[in-house]
This record gives sequence, structure tokens and C-alpha cells, in this order.
Amino acid sequence: MTTPRAPVDRLVLALAQINCIVGAIDANLRKAREARAQAAAFSADLVMFSELFLAGYPPEDLVLKPAFADACRAALEDLARDTADGGPAVLIGLPWMQDGLCHNAYALLDGGRIAAVRLKVDLPNYGVFDEKRVFHPGPAPGPVAFRGVRLGLPICEDIWGPDVVESLSETGAEILLSPNGSPYWRGKDAERLAIATARVVESGLPLVYLNQIGGQDELVFDGASFIVNPDGAVAGRLPAFSETVAKVALRREGAGWVCEEAPDVASLDDDEADYSACVLGLRDYVAKNGFPGVALGMSGGVDSALCAAMAADALGPDKVHAIMLPYRFTSQDSLKDAADCAKALGLRYDILPIAAAVEGVEAALAPLFAGTARGVTEENIQARARGILLMSVSNKFGPMLVTTGNKSEMSVGYATLYGDMNGGFNPIKDLYKTQVFRLCGLRNRWKPDDALGPDGLVIPQNIIDKPPTAELRENQKDQDSLPPYDALDDMLECLVERDLRLAEIVARGHDMETVKKVERLLYLAEYKRRQSAPGVKVTRKNFGRDRRYPIVNRFRDSGAPAFTPDFAIAPTSPAGVSERFED
Repeated sequence: MTTPRAPVDRLVLALAQINCIVGAIDANLRKAREARAQAAAFSADLVMFSELFLAGYPPEDLVLKPAFADACRAALEDLARDTADGGPAVLIGLPWMQDGLCHNAYALLDGGRIAAVRLKVDLPNYGVFDEKRVFHPGPAPGPVAFRGVRLGLPICEDIWGPDVVESLSETGAEILLSPNGSPYWRGKDAERLAIATARVVESGLPLVYLNQIGGQDELVFDGASFIVNPDGAVAGRLPAFSETVAKVALRREGAGWVCEEAPDVASLDDDEADYSACVLGLRDYVAKNGFPGVALGMSGGVDSALCAAMAADALGPDKVHAIMLPYRFTSQDSLKDAADCAKALGLRYDILPIAAAVEGVEAALAPLFAGTARGVTEENIQARARGILLMSVSNKFGPMLVTTGNKSEMSVGYATLYGDMNGGFNPIKDLYKTQVFRLCGLRNRWKPDDALGPDGLVIPQNIIDKPPTAELRENQKDQDSLPPYDALDDMLECLVERDLRLAEIVARGHDMETVKKVERLLYLAEYKRRQSAPGVKVTRKNFGRDRRYPIVNRFRDSGAPAFTPDFAIAPTSPAGVSERFED
């Protein structure tokens, strides 16, 4: 008969807020072992990893491949055998096959074996999440017993509603350890903390919230893990956008547990967090896909300047190739500003004039275009000539081409397919133009702690001050055909992220005809956005996984106020409720 383990009075955790790679199971296993070794160095009882760490998150349809699930299980068993050494136990996530169904699981490894497995109950299926497509929900969980302590293991979405934590509390959990894969958007940190605090207040249990760190396609996971004590007070915070294996100690106090030791790192403000997300997203997209560096077109405007600064900070100036592609409409200001910015950032800088390419294309088209007026088509030839030259540099020498269009331009279609939209990734795709200006100013006075670019003023003030222009014709300015960016961006945020009616947008002080024009441009540009490069998500609703609009779309908001249904002709029973039939 086994003697029950006596309850312990202190539990030392190692929170492994480290960067995994989707599909790189062997590499993720190596990182887990390295983190466990670090945890052993400070005598941790248990090392905790983020959601689906062995697989990488989100694995999407990879989990539908039996060979992928098998590889994750084999890695888990290897790691489980490691724990026979008497060192720290492990909590780690992976896809788990059970009765022919695939689950999002969290496994406890201890004493050389898989001691327990818990399955995610609430599968998110909104915004960027699509877990119901590939996973099956688990049953209501109870706690797992670990060295005399009952641990509740709610997985990510399981804490966003009360039911799972309530089930854990009612079945005897003493501490909540929640692994997460929660992607960044502006203000998300406060939202997570509010949700976690609500669960703590309801249950009376301390909660350790461990979040993933790193970029995966358009998503960036910011870490920013935290601990909340039973009284609702934040007991510690881990850094945002940075890897760490952090020591957290909890002690038994009366009938419960409190955190007595944890790091406490200050949070970033919203603009600093946005900039850091863009840098981390670009860095990981380039590194995880194996590119040796990046190239980008340097126009002398704010968008390319900000992308160049982000690239230098993400990869180091020696891995960024800036190229100016002037034509006869390129101003001397732009030539000087582009060169000054590249020099301040320490980038390789080359000039490739596009006149020969543009004039060659125009000559080839001359027989077909004879008798027609010059217009947007000829302007787009300039953008496409630049796109061909930049892609040729990328193809020849291997750097990924960074595309530099902001969210305002992508919203209204002010971008050229197969021209300035060329590229593999866009770090500012989810930043409106007003945000681009703001982050340029921010970068001149601040940079992330792990930034590889130089300190100080790296974006010339003239780039920030001068009116934006694509320079595709004489004296062209963006505001010739668009509202001022502060007004445009407010309208776009209302349309894209908040789905407001036109009448509600007009009530904010905008002109109805202008709002209708912007809505029309937004819908017409859907086909361009479907062909655009991925880019970092920083807002609540980005162009990509968040927003799924049809390309063929005839709907336009009339501008009328909210419709009032005629309840005189409404069904007598609520929609979806069966009527009772009498004989």
C-alpha cells in the first residue's frame, strides 16, 4: 500500500516563457530540456510551459496529420523519461489523441512517466482562433495531484468563462496554473488580467498565467505572464516580448496558497508594445523561415523609414538592404531623406533608377495605348517596375523583400498589386497612417531593450513633417484624393474594427458622402488584400485571420439609422423555438 505524500508548504515553479516554432518538435523538445535545466539550477519543483509548446501554437491543420500527433507524443515520452532523474517535474502542452479524437492537452510529467493529462474544454472559434476545426473538447476537469498539492490546469480559453475554474475549485484545486497561447493586440494585457482576476475572485484560488512568446505568421505572442494572489492583487509580472525562465515561489498560508516570490517587470505603454510586436513579428518570420536578411524599397517616406527601423532593430543593420528606386517625380527631399535615414540606421543603401524599366514598358505598350490619356495605369507602371527590381534582388541574393504599406492604404486600396505590394511580410500592415507617424517619433526617443539597431534619432524629422506622397506624378499628395489621415483613420477604425453603421460614424462628426466613399473603397479593395503579404497583427481586427469578407459584395450601408423590426408580424415564439401543435 502506497503511503500518501504529506502536504508541502512551499512550491517553487519555473515559468518557461520561451519561444517555440510550429512543427519544429525536436527543436521545441531541446528548448524544453534547456529550460528544465535552468529550473533545476534554482531547485524548482515544477517547470511550466505554454499551451501546445511541443507542437508550437497555433499548429492549425497540422494536428490533422497522424504523423504529427505521433511525433508530439514521442517527444513527450522522451521528456517524461527525463524526469526519472529526480529533478523538476514538467507541465507541457501538445495535441493528444484519445479514442480517435484529437485534443488540446496539458500533460504532467514526473518520476519518469506521464503522471496526468488534462484536456482543454472551451475551444475558441472567433477572431484568429479556429480550434473547433481541429480539436475536440475535453470533459469538465478535476485537479491533478502533485507532490501533495492539488493543481487546477485550465488551458487558455478555459479561464475566459467561469465554468471550468468553478469545476476545478469545487473538486478541490488549491492553485490554478493556466498555460496560454494568447496573441497580442493593443490593450490585450489589461483584458487578460481582468479575466484572470475575475476567476481568482470567484474561486478564491491563486492563478499563475503563463503566456507564449514569439511570432507565428501574422500573430505575435507577447508573453507578459503574471501571477494573481487570492485577494486579487498582482503578485508578479514577466517581461513582454522577451524570453525568460522565471522563478515563482508559492507558500501555504492557512487553508490556501499565496505567491511570495516572483519577478515584477513594468509593463510597456501601448505604442511601445505595438512597436515591440512589429519588431518581434518580423524577426521571427525571417528567422523561422530561414531567410538570411531582408531588402526593402526606401522611398524617403514614413512607411519605409519605419519598416527600415523595425528591420534594423529586429535583425541588425548588417542584415537589411535598403534600395532607393527614383524616377523623374522623385524629389530631392526624398532622395536626401532616404539616404539620411539609411545612414542613421547603418544600412547598406543602393540607388536603382527605374527610368529605363518604366520607359521600356511604356514603349512596349505604346501600340495598344495609342490615342489614350495618361493616368493611373502609367503611374502603376512605376510601382510595378520598382516591384520587379526589388523582387529580382530578393531572388538573386536571398533576402526576403519587406513590403511597407500601412493599414490606411491597404484599407482603401491605395497600393499597387505586383508593385509596391510585392514582398513576403509587412511589419506595419496593421498600423494606420497616424500610428505610423506616432511610432516614428517614438523610435527616435526609445527602442526595445533587445533592439539591434542604433540609439537616437534614426528617422529624419523631415520624413515625419512633410506631407505624405507616392510621388507618381508632379506635385502629388495623398490628401488630393483622401481625407486627412486623422479623419480617415477614425472612419476606418469604425468600419473595420467596430463594424459601426454609417449613421453612427457620421454622428462622430464626419461627412456622410465622405464616409460612403471610404466604405466603397474599403469593399472594392478586398481583392487586393486577399493577395497581400501577411503582416503583424496589432489591432483587435486585422486584415487576415480576423476579418473574412467576400470579394464579390454588393452590400452598401444606406446610412439610415438602426432598423426597428415590426413586432406585429414577428413570430409568436422566439426564433429557433419549436411551436406547440395542438390536436
